[in-house]
Amino acid sequence: MICLVTLIIFYLVAIFGPAVAGSLGFDPYKFDSSAISDLGGKPNLPNGGISPDHPLGVEWGTGRDIFAQLLSGLRISLVISTTATFLTVALGVVMGIVAGYAGGKTDMVIGRVIDLVLAFPFLLIVLALSGVLTQRLTAMGVPEGNPSRIMYLILVMSVFGWAYLARIVRGQVLSLREREFVEAAVAMGANRRRILFTEILPNLWAPIIVYATLLLPTYIGFEAALSFLGVGVIPPDVTFGSMLANSVAYFNVVPSYLFIPGSVLVVLVVTFNLLGDALRDALDPKTVS
Repeated sequence: MICLVTLIIFYLVAIFGPAVAGSLGFDPYKFDSSAISDLGGKPNLPNGGISPDHPLGVEWGTGRDIFAQLLSGLRISLVISTTATFLTVALGVVMGIVAGYAGGKTDMVIGRVIDLVLAFPFLLIVLALSGVLTQRLTAMGVPEGNPSRIMYLILVMSVFGWAYLARIVRGQVLSLREREFVEAAVAMGANRRRILFTEILPNLWAPIIVYATLLLPTYIGFEAALSFLGVGVIPPDVTFGSMLANSVAYFNVVPSYLFIPGSVLVVLVVTFNLLGDALRDALDPKTVS
């Protein structure tokens, strides 16, 4: 319950935090030259420039407020990870249910597609296709810059992430399709769509919910890693990864610039993981030792 409340707070902060912070004068894009020195851009105040005007300090070299950047980065990270998780779960559930219930050639074809997707080196594909596919998305009408990059990250996570869930769902469906309530629905003349999504799907919510709660932190960390490598979101927008990348050069002088976004990222990921473990224990008591 503590993890659930914490995640609700994170989402509320991501939704309303940037607007509230903006009304209070905290702008992630505003350069505050008065907060940094003219030589080298070092924050004038100790601890990275922490002051009433900048409660978490300022960015080295630009004077941008770290608190406002943190709120903006949290929103972008949660938008990417939540959307990608939703698409991954939707695609994985549909493919897994169809493969498990249809069997035969359909199951074989979907199974080979799953093997093919799982065989791709995910990280290398993301790095290699970033420039090409973002340009393609821009040509298709997606705004240039970060909108196309965010769309690319969501699509590539979804396309390469659904196969694991599809295998889990397929295994569950292979067992459920032999149950009496499915045979009764078939005997009553129910069509295949009703059997799949009305009779079988409600019995799969437990593993689906658990998988989704464990997939979200994976995508948050993956997005942060890509932004750290320069493949994800680019300036002037920021995410956890780009903030960590910018802070490395100044760690010896201003360690708080690394610890602040790093601590928030760790808390967010650990909270999701603990919630996923708790849901798994609650929804499947047989796994509890």
